[in-house]
Amino acid sequence: MNTVFPRIERLPPYVFNIVGEMKKAARARGEDVIDFSMGNPDQPTPKHIVDKLVEASVRGTESDYVRPEVHDEDGTHTHRYSVSKGIPRLRRAMATWYKRRYDVDLNAETEVIATIGSKEGLAHLAFATLAPGDTVLVPNPAYPIHPFGVVLAGADVRHVRFPADDPNHEIFFEELRKAIKESTPTPKMLILNFPSNPTAECVELDFFERAVAICREHQIWLIHDLAYADIVFDGYTAPSVMQVPGAKDVAVEFFTLSKSYNMPGWRVGFMVGNPVLVAALARIKSYLDYGMFTPIQVASIAALEGPQDCVAEICEMYRKRRDVLVEGLLAAGWPVTKPKATMFIWAQIPESHRHLGSLEFSKQLLEQASVAVSPGIGFGEYGDDYVRFALIENEHRTRQAMRSIKKFLKGGSKAAKAEKPVKEAPAAKAENA
Repeated sequence: MNTVFPRIERLPPYVFNIVGEMKKAARARGEDVIDFSMGNPDQPTPKHIVDKLVEASVRGTESDYVRPEVHDEDGTHTHRYSVSKGIPRLRRAMATWYKRRYDVDLNAETEVIATIGSKEGLAHLAFATLAPGDTVLVPNPAYPIHPFGVVLAGADVRHVRFPADDPNHEIFFEELRKAIKESTPTPKMLILNFPSNPTAECVELDFFERAVAICREHQIWLIHDLAYADIVFDGYTAPSVMQVPGAKDVAVEFFTLSKSYNMPGWRVGFMVGNPVLVAALARIKSYLDYGMFTPIQVASIAALEGPQDCVAEICEMYRKRRDVLVEGLLAAGWPVTKPKATMFIWAQIPESHRHLGSLEFSKQLLEQASVAVSPGIGFGEYGDDYVRFALIENEHRTRQAMRSIKKFLKGGSKAAKAEKPVKEAPAAKAENA
């Protein structure tokens, strides 16, 4: 049997699985691991959204969950194949969300498409538009689907360093122009993600104005992932690239309900903007899926158009967790910056332990303090001095974790004395795989 699978072989070892397996083994031994490693919201979806899902799911059925007051004997059930680009009513709700939020006008038929979460949309957009020989520009560090969706599509990634100490982003734009100049042929796409996962870096609208101008100048598609639009703090407002005049000529933007409405398992997202890219994604999806379960789409309309106080409450929960975690790290002697957005803390490893690299540091933090974090190397080679904390533990357990971290950092652990290990193949170097 031929076991050569070229797309799979382009992927390096998945760094996060190493920590994941260690977590699993520790829990099997009965250890209480406080887990900040995965950005997976821990709270339930708001009641009015769940109620709408149930109502739409049982419509036209004989389920015991049918409520007589809303039962329609002639109602058509919602269990048939749906529409791969999303039912029209959901796409209109998505367009209305953009108008209300950003005062951006979108044609729900040609400029909006529903996706099965942003990750599916990003990966399938890459499959629809890229081929071997194409190059895509991706900031480094980056959320893994941004480079690896490109890799799986057979194209090449050119990593663009996005340094943490670049407040006006001049270094990034210098690196971006250099990458464009040195690439032959001209890169086909630029993928951005702000507020950023993993770094929690935030930008203002003028950043997107510059990015759109560069992409227009060089005829490069601009893809923006706006997953954390609602998870913002201290008066910060996350801009949309769609607010830039003429952005739809070169850009599309992804948004997801996962974080804003505690709906990660529902897998609901959408892409808006340039009609050529929307049509390309719609075409490939028409061959690959029938869209989300219709009741999920109906409930998503309720999320987008219903009461939004739940979004504010979710954001406030993350703000409180952020404050507890940052204050705890500072008290432990671990300097960190308080982010203005996202559900993450991007923490540079304390100098005394930085020589270990992020993977070994994460291993020892788990082994000796029973605290799990994501090693920065998993987000790219420029992330190896950092680890990422996700704000997915409650305040009490976060304080408990901070006490353990403080003991770990001050306890003369083997971490501070060990030599730096040979690094395992980092995920960020897959462009030449």
